[in-house]
Amino acid sequence: MIDKTTMPKAEQALPGRREPMKVSARHSVLDATIKPPFPADSAHIVLGLGCFWGAERAFWKLDGVYTTAVGYSAGLTPNPTYEEVCSGLTGHNEVVLVVYFPEKISLRAVLKKFWESHDPTQGMRQGNDRGTQYRSGIYYFDDKQKACALESQQAYQRELAKAGFATITTEIIPASEFYYAEDYHQQYLHKNPKGYCGLGGTGVPCSLTPQSLPS
Repeated sequence: MIDKTTMPKAEQALPGRREPMKVSARHSVLDATIKPPFPADSAHIVLGLGCFWGAERAFWKLDGVYTTAVGYSAGLTPNPTYEEVCSGLTGHNEVVLVVYFPEKISLRAVLKKFWESHDPTQGMRQGNDRGTQYRSGIYYFDDKQKACALESQQAYQRELAKAGFATITTEIIPASEFYYAEDYHQQYLHKNPKGYCGLGGTGVPCSLTPQSLPS
């Protein structure tokens, strides 16, 4: 029996496929492209915080975000399907690609939303959603993002500890290939307003300030 809360070994991983997932080019809410090329003055980061349906909505609502998309990353199987990810044999996380304008919204503000929107102490789950695909993760693209992510983790850990929470389990690692999820997952809660949303934070504010983190 497969333990979906344990990362599979390379020899256990599903083979996947060469062909990428076909998805619509436009964001259903923001009317922006969800695939590169993105505007030259934008930046992007990939975040995992549980079921990506509610997670994506949390970020597309932020002023200064150009576009969002949901997908699979930090795993082993190339171009996986949702069913394969759910099997526990791809190692992928359900993630959100967040493309934002740094002149309009700082990475600090994006990370504040990230930390406050889920419980980053739960390991391979979020609430009743259990498995490697629901782990907390920040996947960065450069050293500046890495520094900001690590500093924000340390700052939020102090606040969580005061509130009696356990140690943060969020993985903070370089971004790997982002595989777009099936079209029906993109902006799911806009297309299905009464759909499932498992997103839920700790209730502990993340008091990040412009002076508290690297730019």
